[in-house]
Amino acid sequence: MYTIGQVSEMFHLPVSTLRYYDKEGLFPGLERVSGIRKFGERELETLRVIECLKKSGLEIRDIKQFIEWCSQGAETYAQRRSLFLKRKAAVEQEMEQLAKTLDMLRYKCWYYEQAIRDGGEERIQEMLPDKLPEGIQKMYDHAHE
Repeated sequence: MYTIGQVSEMFHLPVSTLRYYDKEGLFPGLERVSGIRKFGERELETLRVIECLKKSGLEIRDIKQFIEWCSQGAETYAQRRSLFLKRKAAVEQEMEQLAKTLDMLRYKCWYYEQAIRDGGEERIQEMLPDKLPEGIQKMYDHAHE
């Protein structure tokens, strides 16, 4: 069993956030000993899922719905799976957008390295849009899709 302070350190979350999650009912079976919250392995796993869902863009009210589905048992498996499939798709889409952003950043780093080396942009401009070196061309094309 862990105290709220220990869990705060483990997850790099403020104690106030953990108290808020508890107040919102996200730890339905949280044990208290003399008024002190005691987090077990179940709560730690719940917290991992909460943080995953938050990072995927889900709001607390929707995470609370998920927690309620968990307490309802097997009859909500399909709803829970659907939630995770939607979040997975959203994260994959965000990752693709970030990959494009990263390719643009990589391309621009290359671009300005060349411009500095050449003392100008003229040579690079002559290569645009489809005569760049192969690896750079792939980044350029991906970033401009």
